[in-house]
Amino acid sequence: MEVIIITGLSGAGKSQAVNCMEDLGYYCIDNMPPRLIREFLALAESGTSGIDKAAFVVDIRQGSFFEDLKECLETLRREGTDYRIMFLEASDAVLLRRYKETRRSHPMNRSDLKKGIHEEREKLAAIRKQASFIIDTSNYKTADLNAAIVRQLNPEDREESFSITVESFGFKHGVPAEADWVLDARFLPNPFYLASLKKLTGNNRKVRDYVMKSLLAKDFVGRVVGLALDTIPGYIQEGKYGLTIAIGCTGGQHRSVALVNEVADHFKELGKQVVVIHRDL
Repeated sequence: MEVIIITGLSGAGKSQAVNCMEDLGYYCIDNMPPRLIREFLALAESGTSGIDKAAFVVDIRQGSFFEDLKECLETLRREGTDYRIMFLEASDAVLLRRYKETRRSHPMNRSDLKKGIHEEREKLAAIRKQASFIIDTSNYKTADLNAAIVRQLNPEDREESFSITVESFGFKHGVPAEADWVLDARFLPNPFYLASLKKLTGNNRKVRDYVMKSLLAKDFVGRVVGLALDTIPGYIQEGKYGLTIAIGCTGGQHRSVALVNEVADHFKELGKQVVVIHRDL
């Protein structure tokens, strides 16, 4: 019996993960009381259910969540049941936006959304440390999350399954809260001041060629890619399965977009899993 425990922050995509798991052939149970997991597994294994893969969503909605889950995992471990923990999370800014879009209240604090998110992070810190893999859904669409789950459940190579998000932005619109690295591209000549390029973006080949003709730009891209390749094994060792690199210019239209596309193409040529975001286009 393959057992996956799905947990993580409220609003991080657990319901979406369940849909993906069901499509992959897992028998899924949402909001499962931890004390019943062992009983369900015993029942499934002793009968003719035909269930060989099960996934249980266990989260903060259950009042005695942590102590019950801790006891359940210790029992499963003691009895030799092989299980993995999938932990889903997202940045505070993304969680706030998702809650505002759905107009739902937070289970930890129905009157103060920010406080609720903070309290939940603290409460889940211990189980996060035990996670087999952590998926940050901040920049993921449905297809991206599904692909990430598939990679993590069947990791032929942990480094190949590592996801790199490269994001362009404009400093005048604020720094992306979800970024692991924030890099400044304002040292390069700005195409905005050329009449022929001003109304174009870094997605246009003319703008990209203009930005990348600079030796500084070429060196910048090479160093970013090289540093990422050097540090990815360390991130994986520390239980991180994704890296978000944000590159900014003044408005997020020209230089940062061109550089992000260039960096992303280098990663793709190396066979890396890449997500490209142009936040301010």
